[in-house]
Amino acid sequence: MLSGSTRVTSPDPPNVLILFTDDQGYGDLSSFGHPSIETPNIDRLGQEGMRLTSFVTGSWCVPSRTQLLTGRYMPRVDFGGGTGADGTGGLPASELTLAEALNEAGYRTGMAGKWHLGYKKDRFLPPNQGFDSWLGLPYSNDYVKPWVQTEEPLGMYRGTEMVEHPINQDSLTLRYTAEARRFIREHSGGDQPFFFYLAYNMPHLPIHTAERFRGQSSAGRYGDVIETIDWSVGQILDVLEQQGVAENTIVFFASDNGPWLDLPARMLQAGNKPWHQGTTGSLRGSKATTYEGGTRVPAFVRWPEHIAAGQTSDELVASPDIYRTLLEAGAAELPDHTLDGHNLLPWLQGDRSTSPRNQYAYVLRNTLEAMRIGPWKLRVAGDTTQLFNLQSDPAERFNRAPKHPERVSRMRRAMRRMADSLGVPVAGTRSTNGGS
Repeated sequence: MLSGSTRVTSPDPPNVLILFTDDQGYGDLSSFGHPSIETPNIDRLGQEGMRLTSFVTGSWCVPSRTQLLTGRYMPRVDFGGGTGADGTGGLPASELTLAEALNEAGYRTGMAGKWHLGYKKDRFLPPNQGFDSWLGLPYSNDYVKPWVQTEEPLGMYRGTEMVEHPINQDSLTLRYTAEARRFIREHSGGDQPFFFYLAYNMPHLPIHTAERFRGQSSAGRYGDVIETIDWSVGQILDVLEQQGVAENTIVFFASDNGPWLDLPARMLQAGNKPWHQGTTGSLRGSKATTYEGGTRVPAFVRWPEHIAAGQTSDELVASPDIYRTLLEAGAAELPDHTLDGHNLLPWLQGDRSTSPRNQYAYVLRNTLEAMRIGPWKLRVAGDTTQLFNLQSDPAERFNRAPKHPERVSRMRRAMRRMADSLGVPVAGTRSTNGGS
């Protein structure tokens, strides 16, 4: 086990609730600047806790979920193959998932929603990765014809068994919400704390919502979908209050990555429209890029009486930190392999000098393409080198590499060290005056 661990020692360890959306953009919430989508329940998490405006994660589904549930950058994890439809890979037994660690620490664990970390073998599925229960889909909701040419059925799982096929995607958010509420009611007030992970399939394309929510948002169908998620969050916060466990429950909300703006042609059929997507607000890029619009997402953390209400922080925080922090809060044992997360507990609970994270590696398609150190971000792709100061230029409009060659050199060396640690190459470049 890792030494130097700082854990909360309490006779009453906190419950843990993670709410994780799919492809929701940085600018899709009222509190992050959307002018017409209304998200009072999600925004309430920031009013009663902390809003994180510089939270970063993986640039697409699998890396972001790997970081959240293992505390490690994806290249450190040997999946042995793909994890979408027809993929034969999955999380190996050598990884200690967040659910496994909390389960071993005495937590009851449950999940609803999208998995996407392996399904072909039962050992890859959530019930064999630390979750006592699971209702959901094994991967993204577009892994079905005509968007993906596969014969694999997209079905609903209960435990390790597919129990429903085909599925009505309109009802997914409602069903996941009901599952979360049931789990919380059943496991509140007992002698064990609980951990529940709700991984929404929405607003990943093709977007769906129930009839009762259609036309309710002035932002069109996409707005209806986001406001359905907001309703879901409200329902879950309400049941925490009803069960008397809200005060001692850590609630973390984030998206897995930015919106899917640069759509492949395969997705623009069967009812999908280019405007059925979110917004990155002022940020550049989108899903599957290493610009901030692909990796910086809206995030909140609430823990009454431990995290002061009404805070906003632009300190750098990343999804591996959530893994490490929740294990510390739950007095769980840490794995004896390399973790990429930091314990945020002292910072969240009042030691506000600075977040313990000072750097972040942006890995895309098994290549280290960018790295942030402090406010500076170096990005290399193709024949361009770009240096941005994310404090003064979060939209990454102004390439400052030509004016800071020494900083570029230092950051390149840091990238090489990180790439060596991860076992991946650094993206190549041939100039220092590429596009801005």
